[in-house]
Amino acid sequence: MRDAGGEGGGGGGGGGGKISKTEKDQSWIPKIIKKRVCTTFVENASSNGALCQCGGSRDAHGSVALGDYFGTAIVNRWDSAQHSSEYPTDAFGEIQFAGASKRHSYFLRLSWDTPPSMVYTLMTAHWGLPSPNLVVSVVGGEGKTKVKTWVREVIRQGLVKASQSTGAWILTAGLREGVGRCVGEAVRDHATAASSVSLNKVVALGIASWGLVHNREQLVNPQGSFPAKYYISNAAGDSCCLDNNYQAFLLVDDGSVVNKGGETGFRAKLEDYISHQRTGIWGSGSIDIPVLCMLVSGDASMLERVDLSLKNSMPWLVLAGSGGMADFLSDVLENLSSVPVVQSSSEVDGEVAPSVDLKDRMAERVKKYFPLETETDKLVERALSIYQNKDFITIYHGEQEGPNDFDTVLLKALVRASKQRASVDASPYNEELNLAVTWNRVDIAKSELFNGDILWRYRDLEDSMTDALVNDKPQFVRLFTENGLNILDYLTYGRLESLYRSVADGTLLYQLLQRRLVERLGTAGPTYSPSSVQESPSKVAADGMQNGPATDISLFEVSGVLELLLGDVCQPFYFDALDLHMITSKRRALRRVSKLLRGDCFYRDRRCLYPWASLFIWAVLQNRSEMATLFWEMAGESVLSALSGCKILRELSKLEVETETKLSMKELAQRFENLAHDVFGSCYRSNESRSFTLLIRKSPVWGGTTCLQMGMGADARLFFSHDGVQSLLSQIWWGDMKRNTEVWKHILTFFCPFLCYTNLISFRSEEEQQQEQEGKPSEDGPGRDSDSLEADAQMPTTPRTATIRGVPQPRRPPKRPFIVSRWRQFWFAPVTSFLGNVLMYFLFLLLFAYVLLVDFKPPPPSGPAVTEYVLYFWVFTIVCEEIRETFFVGTKTLRQRFRVYIQDVWNKCDLTAITLFIIGLICRMFEWSYGFGRDVLCVDYMVFTLRLIHIFAIHKQLGPKIIIVGKMMKDVFFFLFFLVIWLMAYGVANQALIYAYDPHLDRIFRRVFYRPYLHIFGQIPVEEMDVGKDWDMPCTDNVTLINDGAEPCRTLYSNWLVVILLVIYLLVTNILLINLLIAMFSSTFSEVQAHSDVYWKFQRYNLIVQYHSRPSLAPPFIILSHINLFIKRVIRKVPSVKIHHFVLQLRGKAANRLTTWETIQKEDFLTAQSKIQKSSDSERLKRMSAKVDGVLKHLSESRDFDHRLRALESEMEYCSSALSWIVDTLAQSSTFKPPRAPPTLRDSFPSSSST
Repeated sequence: MRDAGGEGGGGGGGGGGKISKTEKDQSWIPKIIKKRVCTTFVENASSNGALCQCGGSRDAHGSVALGDYFGTAIVNRWDSAQHSSEYPTDAFGEIQFAGASKRHSYFLRLSWDTPPSMVYTLMTAHWGLPSPNLVVSVVGGEGKTKVKTWVREVIRQGLVKASQSTGAWILTAGLREGVGRCVGEAVRDHATAASSVSLNKVVALGIASWGLVHNREQLVNPQGSFPAKYYISNAAGDSCCLDNNYQAFLLVDDGSVVNKGGETGFRAKLEDYISHQRTGIWGSGSIDIPVLCMLVSGDASMLERVDLSLKNSMPWLVLAGSGGMADFLSDVLENLSSVPVVQSSSEVDGEVAPSVDLKDRMAERVKKYFPLETETDKLVERALSIYQNKDFITIYHGEQEGPNDFDTVLLKALVRASKQRASVDASPYNEELNLAVTWNRVDIAKSELFNGDILWRYRDLEDSMTDALVNDKPQFVRLFTENGLNILDYLTYGRLESLYRSVADGTLLYQLLQRRLVERLGTAGPTYSPSSVQESPSKVAADGMQNGPATDISLFEVSGVLELLLGDVCQPFYFDALDLHMITSKRRALRRVSKLLRGDCFYRDRRCLYPWASLFIWAVLQNRSEMATLFWEMAGESVLSALSGCKILRELSKLEVETETKLSMKELAQRFENLAHDVFGSCYRSNESRSFTLLIRKSPVWGGTTCLQMGMGADARLFFSHDGVQSLLSQIWWGDMKRNTEVWKHILTFFCPFLCYTNLISFRSEEEQQQEQEGKPSEDGPGRDSDSLEADAQMPTTPRTATIRGVPQPRRPPKRPFIVSRWRQFWFAPVTSFLGNVLMYFLFLLLFAYVLLVDFKPPPPSGPAVTEYVLYFWVFTIVCEEIRETFFVGTKTLRQRFRVYIQDVWNKCDLTAITLFIIGLICRMFEWSYGFGRDVLCVDYMVFTLRLIHIFAIHKQLGPKIIIVGKMMKDVFFFLFFLVIWLMAYGVANQALIYAYDPHLDRIFRRVFYRPYLHIFGQIPVEEMDVGKDWDMPCTDNVTLINDGAEPCRTLYSNWLVVILLVIYLLVTNILLINLLIAMFSSTFSEVQAHSDVYWKFQRYNLIVQYHSRPSLAPPFIILSHINLFIKRVIRKVPSVKIHHFVLQLRGKAANRLTTWETIQKEDFLTAQSKIQKSSDSERLKRMSAKVDGVLKHLSESRDFDHRLRALESEMEYCSSALSWIVDTLAQSSTFKPPRAPPTLRDSFPSSSST
């Protein structure tokens, strides 16, 4: 038969006009996907030559099909392979069901011999159908017959619900009849009830015969339909309409329009192909995709379908009681199971011949269930072949068992079949575990596999662990680690690289890794590995298929991504594994890594040094909330790990472009900050001294950083607002002085230093300092553990070990005299350095102002004055301090130090002030630039004065106000943007209306911008703008005079418009825009004021770090400290005591004790949180619901037992009656004389009728 290609009303998309992206992506389909057209007219004897056996009329066949009279004369039966030919398909694209659904479905007309690999790749790569974790092919139940009620419930409550929890594909005919319609309705109902963000969604796929689809001509369009409008109507005969609840349709074409079963062969091949594909992302799962065929009723023709699938080891689930073929198979498998299969010496086609008795029994049942079939011998042979593969068939009595736990039934059916295919050395439970992992059913795994009865080996869990990690199944990861999987043996560097290679493309992490890979390879684009697509007759399909992730990702790319996100907070990751820890040059590192990766890469076989932390980073980079939380719980250094996760996520959110993903990253980052805050709070309540050590401990896991440094990098304001953090900062700020010292006492002592030896300022006693260093004995036993902690921290092997004040103590220093120690206690405290800098800075500003206003002499030789030279020297000492702070503080490289320095806003302000001062100084030394130099110095004075704002950030009331001012400046910029637009619009129009001609740019600029700006503040020159007022300014209309600079006269006739514009301008600016600015200021003030305490505590840290590392003397006397530092560092080679400010390096037992203590506090915190969660109303409702479900299940089981007991009673009653009849018969018979009388019925066995 020949279809009218191009005739039909395939919906738009195939015609002219703009080509859509979907149409362009699928334009290759007709080149490789074919349809079938009947090319030989084989006469149907019952139609008197009007119809072909394909179902088409004689007129529908072409001249070629009708011309072969000799060929058609000897043909008795039409065959698709011989009597049809392939042509490019003319029906593909998207289908829209008119009046039924707004959602579009995909469809494709294809030949029955199309390679299934091509079709599967088309569905997953181009149609975007998610790869299945399970495929259930529903067979039978087609036609106009009504589906039984309990079968509907099994499909709705059992099959579709189980498929939704596993992420399955359901294959049916996809027509609006029989079981196909029930499946479509069930999928629709579950999709409506399920969440829109559900990860596991059911995909209903219809595979039908093209010739049996009603209104199929609406789908025909050679260029494709995007979409085709399909109208559902009542179908006549054997044809039926497509069901609108399916996501995709494969319309198999064998060239006929009446023959049923044309799609059977292709469907079986597609099922077999899918069963050999791997589950998971990019086929990363541990098993092949399980495929299960479910038989519902069916006719005799289904025997061939079942037999062929069983020979390919395809498991089947038979719904006993659904009628037809399903009842026949359940009867045969259950009632003939006791009959042995006797092997005979003769073999027929390589198969064992069954016994004669089994054949007879099988023939009886075939005649019983299919009395109208004539070819019973073939049916018996098929049935016997099926019987020999009965281990792949599971019988399900849905009417008795009900639809509950149908997913368990599916699992056991697949496990039963897989055990027949499993190798001898494989664990018998591996397949069941793999299926449970694939379906993400941890409840089944716990109840069936990890209940203590099975001893799991490491190799049994290894592949499943990888599957759970790649496909984001944290519950299974926890289950495996709790049941025998050692993470140290599992996670090698090579496996960690494979986990990063499994990252799905399109994600932010994938793009970042690809950029680093391109930098290393030096290529123009990313390198991909070809996808596993079977070769087709044309390479067009292969070009359109989706490629997998890159296979060249190494730890070097991962380290580069982490360096991008974490910045200079910590040292590079994985450099020890790559043997790069001694290399500082990026170019040398690239060369070393390239050489290393071209070799054997022995590092990939080594164990990962910190497995849980590495997995935590891997999960955080992919924004996997549950997985990251699990690894955080498993990893050590919980406070620092949480802050690191917060830092990474906040940096990722800045790079992410999708709004939803950005919000989820910010939420997860806030969650980790809350965890860090809460766990540290638990540590602080347990032991204050140890919690301080925890904050400044140098972490080997996180690149040598500390909690304070990571918290500052992560902008963790909530964490810094904790009382424990602030207590440590206050202790560092005040040094050995007591925190309640008044400021006036401090200032008085600053000017009279000898007062520090009096009782004016209180210092902490040695006992108090020792108690703070050793911890509180009452909270930690006798204090021995804390003592040993500090002792181990001060081993001679760590000469740079520092206490919380940065003083190295490799050994106990000799006790200094009281005069020296008290002097150092006062002057070395950061608060003293701060007050000295503030006071001297005020003196500096006074000197600067005096020079500018009073003593600014002319250029040399007349000047400068002595005071100006003092000012120059003062600024020189400030420059020296900035240089020291930039390049001589910390352990990072010079580039990293400068990058950190320049990131601070106030450091930029210092650079600006110093640069302007140098420019002004140079310019004022020359006569021709003297005035300009003085102007620059005047502006520079303003910059130096604004620097005072940063100094007052330490104040609890002024600090938040500074933040408010900073945020309000952003609001001002937005306001100015709107104001400039409105001001320019009004200014240009106003100038043009008042003055017809005025070529002078200075006047234009003033009247277009400056004068409208003054209007906002009420300075309105009414005489100039209103011609009704007298204006004493002389003016002229002479163009020559105007060009010479004379004032032009005003234009009279358009002055009324000038007044109107002035009114509108003042209305918009003074009322609308000004009030908008006030509202923005109010919002900013309220927002910051509500968290003012948090803001102040956060910004206080930077100031304390700055003055903690500064010398005690302030400029200009700081030059003495610089000379002293130069002598110590360069000449005497004395190491700096503040090179690691706020850093304490622990090793050995001290580090282990601190980590163990922190882990215990984290576990206590998690236990408390778990108790709170369990006591919540929602958890109580969940437990109550589970108990109610259990009670209902027991009630259903009791009803089942009652039903069985009643059936047993009826059987017993029948047996009793039969035995009574036999006894009576024998008693009346004269041929047999019993030796004794028959027994009588006892009263202890009442009849069933009396119950």
